[in-house]
Amino acid sequence: MQQSDFEPIPRISVPSLDAILGKPIPVLDDGFVRLVDYMGSDEAIVQAARTSYGKGTKKVSEDRGLIRYLMRHRHSTPFEMCEVKLHIRVPMDTWRQWIRHRMANVNEYSTRYSVAIDSAQATDPDRWRVQSVGNRQGSDGYLDLEKGNHLTEKEKELQSLSNSIYQERLDMGVAREQARKDLPLSTYTEAYWKIDLHNLLHFLALRMDDHAQLEIRLFAKTIGEEIVSKWVPNAWEAFLDYRVRSLSLTQYDKEIIAAINRSGKEEAKKLAIQFGLLDESGTSSKKSRERDELEIKLTDLGFEIPW
Repeated sequence: MQQSDFEPIPRISVPSLDAILGKPIPVLDDGFVRLVDYMGSDEAIVQAARTSYGKGTKKVSEDRGLIRYLMRHRHSTPFEMCEVKLHIRVPMDTWRQWIRHRMANVNEYSTRYSVAIDSAQATDPDRWRVQSVGNRQGSDGYLDLEKGNHLTEKEKELQSLSNSIYQERLDMGVAREQARKDLPLSTYTEAYWKIDLHNLLHFLALRMDDHAQLEIRLFAKTIGEEIVSKWVPNAWEAFLDYRVRSLSLTQYDKEIIAAINRSGKEEAKKLAIQFGLLDESGTSSKKSRERDELEIKLTDLGFEIPW
């Protein structure tokens, strides 16, 4: 074929995304997420999955069904045809968790070359979280307001002193790469973050989860609800159905649920003892996260806990 035989391909455009392009969406007290650019849409996903047909040969309902099939069966390649580039401002401690997801292109603001951003995340007096007893990496509830007021005042003092010492070092000619070393992790940093839809949804599945730290969860929910839902509504719907709001059943789960349906609680209890989810006497005094997770699933499915 000659070059003249090819028709121009218009760039896929999503009007609802174009409307927010470049506009910062606030997160926390001074953070934001800003859509810089995007490529693809729901249409690009189905085009990649159906490489043998032209645009307009399938109904919208069929496109939605195909996207749901792809998501349901974890066929990830078509979702990689879509990409998004974000500009984010995020506290450094939250960014440490974020950057662990090693499947994006990243360019971060450098405090070796530039003066640190003069902003740090502040905590409202009623937002100091209590360490969870059952989860070493989580929190559970909030401190009382009297303690919260004290901690917030101390936080202001610490951040002010740290910033003052940092500025003093710069004024005295200390190199930026060394002057920054005592800045608190609450200091905001900025980055450009470019990622394909498949890996973005994996990030969101982990960081929107209730077990994720609150700060990064707020960023993840903002990206999902304010950007992805408008960008690829069919893929977002399928993602919520099959990844976020679905239940994953283990072999133990399936056998115990089948036993409940078949003959009631006693057989299910015997299986739980056999699987090591209960102690030999059939009580739940034995600590078992797997049993705790099964109990949550049983409750969600409308079953009574059989032990």
